[in-house]
Amino acid sequence: MRKKKKDIIKTLATHSKDVGSAEVQIGLLTEKISQLSVHFKKFKKDKHSTLGLAKSVNKRKKLLAYLKKKNTDSYQKVIKQLNLRK
Repeated sequence: MRKKKKDIIKTLATHSKDVGSAEVQIGLLTEKISQLSVHFKKFKKDKHSTLGLAKSVNKRKKLLAYLKKKNTDSYQKVIKQLNLRK
């Protein structure tokens, strides 16, 4: 997980020391969402983690809306890189 996290930060960072921009947060949330969806395929009755999944999806949605409003070029780059919005 740690190596994946560093790779996500490295690919989406806007500058060399960037670890908290909207782009990076969206990338990390996307990774978390994909891991939780794999988890739910194995454990269908895990209802407590569904709350965490819903919160993550909503937070990513809000961050994407913010990024779209503030910086559309960066928004398009993130969408393309993470394969969101088909």
